[in-house]
Amino acid sequence: MADFETILCQERDGVATITFNRPQALNALNDKLLGEFQEALNQVAGNSDIRVLILTGSGEKAFVAGADITEIARLNALQAKLFARRGQEIISQLEQISIPVVAAVNGFALGGGAEMALACDFIYASENAMFGLPEINLGIIPGFGGTQRLPRIAGAPRAKEMIYTGKMISAAEAAQMGLVNKVCPAGDLLPEVEKTAGLIATRGRVSLRAAKEVINLGANIDIRSGLAAERDAFALCIDSPDAREGTSAFLEKRKARFDGGLEGD
Repeated sequence: MADFETILCQERDGVATITFNRPQALNALNDKLLGEFQEALNQVAGNSDIRVLILTGSGEKAFVAGADITEIARLNALQAKLFARRGQEIISQLEQISIPVVAAVNGFALGGGAEMALACDFIYASENAMFGLPEINLGIIPGFGGTQRLPRIAGAPRAKEMIYTGKMISAAEAAQMGLVNKVCPAGDLLPEVEKTAGLIATRGRVSLRAAKEVINLGANIDIRSGLAAERDAFALCIDSPDAREGTSAFLEKRKARFDGGLEGD
C-alpha cells in the first residue's frame, strides 16, 4: 500500500491495518486525512488478497478525537453542507466495503471518530476508551452519520441522550449499550483484534462478502425482503469454489483452505 502523511497502512496475512496518524491533534479528521483515508480504502478494496481491515489510532490517547475544529470554524453554511456530504460519503464507503472491518478503539472516539467506529462491522475497545458525540457543545450536531447510525445500534432513547447532552461514555458503558463487542486492557487491544481478524481472514471471501452485504441490507428493509436477499446470497455462495472446498473438507474430515472466489471473479 502507498505511503501517506496522516495515516499508516500495513498488510499481513490477509489483514490490512489503517492507523490514523495525527497524534499531536489526537488523530482529528482534517481534509488531508479524509482524502488519504479514502485513497487507502480504494487500495484495500482493489486488493483481493486483503480479507479483513482493522482501523485504529496512533498513540495511547485517541482513536480519532473528532473533526478538526480549526477547519470547521471557518465554514459557512454551503461549505458545511459540502464538508458533511464528503465525510458521510467516505464513512459510507467504509461501511460498504465488501470485507469485514474491525475498529480497535484505543482512546477517545469522539464526534467523527465515533461516527467512523460506528460504520465498522464491530468494535473492540481498550479499557480507557471513551465514546461520545459532543457536537452539541459547539452549537452544532453530528454531521458524519452519527444521528443515523447510533440510534440504529443503541436505540433512539440512548442515542438522543448522548447527542442532546454531548456526554462521553466509557468503554464499559458502550459495551453495555451494544456499541462495543469486547473491552480489553490497553496493551492487549491490538493483539486481540488481530487474533479475531486473523480468524476471520481464514474464512471464505465469497461468504464473508455475502454475509456482510445481506446483514447490512437487512437492517434497513422489512424481514420478507431481507429473507429474499438472504436466499439469493446463499445460492450464490453455494456456486462458489469456497463452498465446494468447505463442504468437501467437512466430509473428508480435514481443515478447509479457502483461497478462491466466484469463478471469473
